[in-house]
Amino acid sequence: MGIIKVNNIKLYAFHGCLEEEAKIGSEYRIDVEVKADLKKSAKTDNLADTVDYVHLNHIVKEEMAIRSELLEQVAQRILDRFFKEIKLIKKATVSVSKINPPIGGNVEEVIIILTKKR
Repeated sequence: MGIIKVNNIKLYAFHGCLEEEAKIGSEYRIDVEVKADLKKSAKTDNLADTVDYVHLNHIVKEEMAIRSELLEQVAQRILDRFFKEIKLIKKATVSVSKINPPIGGNVEEVIIILTKKR
């Protein structure tokens, strides 16, 4: 079993329960970790035998572009697509961070972390 991480994907999106969040948006950071059997790709040196991190990043960007009130829903959609589109993945964790959330205080970020196993 091996691990592939894609860290610090920075995006601007419009998630949140408040009307203002839908209009002005926020900065987000997404971190992804997937576990898969990487023995074959380590031997073959062939992209088709591994989890393509470009594909992971693409899924994150597409799902972050779909507005949701809750970050939990965004993270779940990302995980669901990982497992639907990339058969090699055995386990995945997605962390969605809202930077400087509008919650009436000096808060650096709010983070939702979800994990899914096949």
